[in-house]
Amino acid sequence: MREVRDVSGLDWYLQINLKARHLRLLVTIDTYRNLTQVADVTHVTVPAVSKSLAELERGLGLTLFSRTAQGVVPTPYGDCLIRHARSMLTILHQARDELKALSSGTEGKVHIGMLPASASVLLPQALSLLKQRSPGTNVAVIEGTTASLLPELWQGRLDLVVGRLPPPDTLGSFAEKELLEEPVTLVTGRHHPLARRKTLEWSDLHAYPWILPPPGSILRDPLERALEAHAVPLTGNYIETLSIHVARAQLQISDFIAVMSGTPNETTQPLHTLPLSLPRLLRPAGVLWNRNRGLTPSAQLMVTCLEETAQLLLASHGAASRGVSSQLKATRPHQSPDAP
Repeated sequence: MREVRDVSGLDWYLQINLKARHLRLLVTIDTYRNLTQVADVTHVTVPAVSKSLAELERGLGLTLFSRTAQGVVPTPYGDCLIRHARSMLTILHQARDELKALSSGTEGKVHIGMLPASASVLLPQALSLLKQRSPGTNVAVIEGTTASLLPELWQGRLDLVVGRLPPPDTLGSFAEKELLEEPVTLVTGRHHPLARRKTLEWSDLHAYPWILPPPGSILRDPLERALEAHAVPLTGNYIETLSIHVARAQLQISDFIAVMSGTPNETTQPLHTLPLSLPRLLRPAGVLWNRNRGLTPSAQLMVTCLEETAQLLLASHGAASRGVSSQLKATRPHQSPDAP
């Protein structure tokens, strides 16, 4: 590997001669690791690819790829420049999208990552509010885990991530806003044997299989600790999934127990909440963004809609709770004296 011979020359080349085509070339070579495949997808010849790469390496004074019998492999210099090339291309694509939106009369596009099961009501209602206020603001939503979405947010391919906030020590350069406290409960299907019981002990759970979040998810470790504190073993009979749809469907047809979080007024397939209290296992639902990149006007509008939706959900839950309390008070005079 060659060392940098002229730092000023490297600085000049990066600021004056480096072009978007060089960035695309680097990313494409890194993706395929084979110059013949790169030539095929870019519709040029292999010698043309080799010549462009050689010119780039000569201009930088650095070896970016090592040639091997299996193809090409990035050097540490190549890894560094490829990482920044991906970020710069993302920024250029975002600039292109915003310029196209402005020229066509629309108002931009927001790329949102959604953490599964923890934004199933908050995000759809916020999107509805966004579309009421700004029909020309378009949205792309990608569902994933914290591990998959946060790198996308850091690299600029996502504007926002919505869902259960991760632990503060994992945030780094991310800014956050808490939106909604979502309860975590143990649930079963309506037909489950435990659903007919008015009172339960933790030991009553021992005989049943579980639907669990997979290892590494933000709920798994605190859930295991909470169950261990109540001497509830997680046996070998379980299903691991982050899909709220799979979990709900399985609960309808089996005697599994699942742990779920959701906004207070969530209306979905009928489930039974077991009368066992879990401690606060997770942080509230909220929204994350990269503080080093800031927010586009469209992303800022989306954050505002999320905030207002969270307030509406909280107000709706409060009204529902007061309604239930009033109904209970109204029925008491008509109950028999020995009724509970």
